[in-house]
Amino acid sequence: MVRNIVMIILVCLWQAFAPAAEKFQPAALKFESRTSIDGSKEWDWWQARTAFVPLDPPLLITTMSETGRAGTHNFHDIYQSISRDDGKTWSEPNPISSLKRTRQTDGYEVAPGDLWPTFHAKTGKVLVTGKTFNFEDGKRENRLREKVSYAVMQTALGEWGPMRFLALPEKDHAGNPIVVVNAGCTQRVDLPNGDILLPVRYWRDAKKHNYTSTVARCSFDGELLTYQEHGTELTIAKGRGLYEPSLTEFKGTYYLTLRGDDSGFVTRGKDGLHFEPIREWCFDDGTPLGSYNTQQHWVTIGDGLFLVYTRKGAENDHIMRHRAPLFIGQVNPSTLQVVRSTERVLIPENHATLGNSGVCRVSDNESWITCGEGLLGLGKRKAETNKVLFVKITIDR
Repeated sequence: MVRNIVMIILVCLWQAFAPAAEKFQPAALKFESRTSIDGSKEWDWWQARTAFVPLDPPLLITTMSETGRAGTHNFHDIYQSISRDDGKTWSEPNPISSLKRTRQTDGYEVAPGDLWPTFHAKTGKVLVTGKTFNFEDGKRENRLREKVSYAVMQTALGEWGPMRFLALPEKDHAGNPIVVVNAGCTQRVDLPNGDILLPVRYWRDAKKHNYTSTVARCSFDGELLTYQEHGTELTIAKGRGLYEPSLTEFKGTYYLTLRGDDSGFVTRGKDGLHFEPIREWCFDDGTPLGSYNTQQHWVTIGDGLFLVYTRKGAENDHIMRHRAPLFIGQVNPSTLQVVRSTERVLIPENHATLGNSGVCRVSDNESWITCGEGLLGLGKRKAETNKVLFVKITIDR
């Protein structure tokens, strides 16, 4: 009896002094498709993502992986295409010489991939981060050799420096080995002082394909990316764990979304390093979002926090892993749920996967979505060339 009275008093005190949850306000968005970039008969453009560079005139720089249609992870050279007219036209894709797939002295062929370029305001450079794909004798992939890869573009010259690798500690906070570490397809946050919050993932056991995700704070001097510390280590025992984490900051809180084999997960924290326990992505009616085994990414625009994702239940059972259409929905920051009534289609389904998207933040009121179609030699469009698609998002006033 006494215990119950104490609990009631504690609940009343919490309700009296806890800060009120901010009232959710839906934000109206405007979508504008821009000119696409075509693949070729031999290659598809995959893992295409765009950086905005505030020059005069501004540049949009899209990097993409030259990808063979046979097998998985058939990645080769990295190409770039540039627009100087707000995406109305794009330059012919050209290979980046320092980011080509190359044969090493030990016989391995190494290709950088899953790259995400972003303009680093403090240094005025474009920094691209990702991972390496490693092929023994040019054929068999060896995941144990994966590393966090990065490269720097000298924007004044439009040329890229060499591929470099981020060194991380040998062990995590729990004393487990940090192996098979990479930052493939991860969305980062740059801090005002120039430090970078870079989501990464790794294995804790070289014999077990199960990822742990965390956020590493790194310094960046315009040339070298250097590890400083990392925060909460997040994983689940099921399947491949938690991977392809993406981070954003919105109104002083940091939000992290994570891919799992059977569902997507979300968490938040106050410093970008330390996070609450994860929860499964759901709509605001409590039903699962249905996004699984693929990436989710963030858009912060106007006064809203948005998630970009694919999901089940959209008459898309014919699409591998339900990776199309590409949706955007507004997230209620208080509940960490996608508000179902705000969900809209960013890119319609057209017999291709759309799961490997990227977000380019231009300003508080503008972001771009870049997505290379995945044809995979399947379906009605297997004989066609793929496209890199662009959608400009602004506030609908």
